[in-house]
Amino acid sequence: MASQSQGIQQLLQAEKRAAEKVSEARKRKNKRLKQAKEEAQAEIEQYRLQREHEFRTKENAALGSHGSYSTEVDKGTVEKMKIIEDNFESNKELVLQSLLKLVCEIKPEIHINYRVAG
Repeated sequence: MASQSQGIQQLLQAEKRAAEKVSEARKRKNKRLKQAKEEAQAEIEQYRLQREHEFRTKENAALGSHGSYSTEVDKGTVEKMKIIEDNFESNKELVLQSLLKLVCEIKPEIHINYRVAG
């Protein structure tokens, strides 16, 4: 019976060592999974930054040419506004005199559609 009891003790100890090894293996597996996940996340972040940089470069190239068109349009607009303001300054007195003449010099006339009821 002592050998049987000793055999059971050996089996229990072997089972305990096996459980510890399984537990350590699970811990290593979880650690490797966590490490792989962190590496993948870092790789994804690096790829995202690279693609974002490429996008910004293309966007700046596209908007850069668009920006120069915008500058040209603004410059043309300023020149046209200057011409309009110059024309306004040179003609405002003449237009004002014409307007005052039309308003102040009244010529009473009978309208052509007026009919005398009779």
